[in-house]
Amino acid sequence: MTVRLYDTKAQALRDFAPLDPSNVTMYVCGATVQSGPHIGHLRAALAFDVMRRWLEHRFGTVTFVRNVTDIDDKVLANAVHPDEPWLDEPWWGLAYRIEQEFTQAYAAIGILAPTYEPRATGSIPQMIELIETLIAKGHAYAAAGSVYFDVPSWPEYGALTNQRAGTLDASPDTDAGKRDPRDFALWKAAKASEPADATWASPWGQGRPGWHIECSAMSRRYLGAEFDIHGGGLDLRFPHHENELAQSTAAGDGFARYWVHNGLVTVGDQKMSKSLGNYVLAADVLEGRDPLVVRYALLAAHYRSSLDIGDSTFAEAEASLERISAFQQRAVRAVFPTDEGAFGFFGSEYPPAFGAAMDDDLGVPQALAALHETVRAGNIALDAGDLDAARAALTAVASMTAVLGIDPMTSTTRWKAGVQRGMGALDVLVRTMIDQRAEARASKDWATADRIRDAIAAAGIALEDGPDGTHWSVNHGEVR
Repeated sequence: MTVRLYDTKAQALRDFAPLDPSNVTMYVCGATVQSGPHIGHLRAALAFDVMRRWLEHRFGTVTFVRNVTDIDDKVLANAVHPDEPWLDEPWWGLAYRIEQEFTQAYAAIGILAPTYEPRATGSIPQMIELIETLIAKGHAYAAAGSVYFDVPSWPEYGALTNQRAGTLDASPDTDAGKRDPRDFALWKAAKASEPADATWASPWGQGRPGWHIECSAMSRRYLGAEFDIHGGGLDLRFPHHENELAQSTAAGDGFARYWVHNGLVTVGDQKMSKSLGNYVLAADVLEGRDPLVVRYALLAAHYRSSLDIGDSTFAEAEASLERISAFQQRAVRAVFPTDEGAFGFFGSEYPPAFGAAMDDDLGVPQALAALHETVRAGNIALDAGDLDAARAALTAVASMTAVLGIDPMTSTTRWKAGVQRGMGALDVLVRTMIDQRAEARASKDWATADRIRDAIAAAGIALEDGPDGTHWSVNHGEVR
């Protein structure tokens, strides 16, 4: 089946055909490192992590670029504390510190490192070059040390969000010398109130780049004048992505062939954001939780839908992962009774329904349904003693969870918690009851043995008798 993606610009599902079928190129807007990441940042990064994994599976290679905006009005503002000057720090120190917080949060939930992760401050010459091109083509002009994109000069402005330029509000950029209130800054003249080391020399004087020109220059530098996918949060469509599209195409670049946007995390149907003050920090979400649970919870909804996060979201994710883990433990014991470590990832064998769901605009909810159906079928096979079917299910589950990045077997903490519980208090209690049951059976006291087994089952524990003894696992309703 052909991979299809929802193209925001076309407002339709489109068959995905990369420029180079052996190397998909993706650019995703990364963090503006003004303050620590919240859960919305994790959800956005995760959406494109899953997309990258699936496209790598289908096409072989993905060159994935995710930038860091390390120079910005908010970065400069957050580095100083007028009421608490002892907390002041260099703007570049704040940017680096916050960048590390993002990196650690991404890594915690298994988001793959990008192929390239350029900082905006590392591509200033490329930004100046692009601005000069726009001026030469008549689509930008200098005024009072700044440079602005001339919106009326580009009739296609508004193509991404299907807006007419004449109906747009004024750009929030400084209006010193602007010809039209909708024009936006490509280069910002230095201000006496801002640090001297936050400016760079340019043909128009000391200054720094505008936000939008940064991504246009970096995507061109690392992926070329035309690339396959531009991604980001839905809140970036306007003005950021609209302005990127206008300035890049006005400069003569083909730019992005597909525009993909992820839905937002909401709190009571309201967008979660730092400006609204209703955000939940990633560090708070991760504290005390298995990162695999957080990953599962954030990817369980379709990437384009809004996601309202609550305690029940994580509880459901925990239960789902436990069902997967319990089956894996049972299957590994049954299929590899003498060497549980012999099982490994055996390739890309999964049900057709899983592949069809992922090909259809990354239908993760449907893909998860196929995964859990395979878990259920695998447990039935184990109950029936059909080890060939159990082995096939185990391999398929490994394939699907690897693609989604949610394999409990590759999570050291979770797998140890499931397979190596020997020192756990719960294991001690259950083992004591299993021993009492074994003694009752040895004495042919079947009533006592059955009563102990019923008590264990009532506590949500499933027992599995085998030639090498009795094993137990937490029963989440699909173990048997």
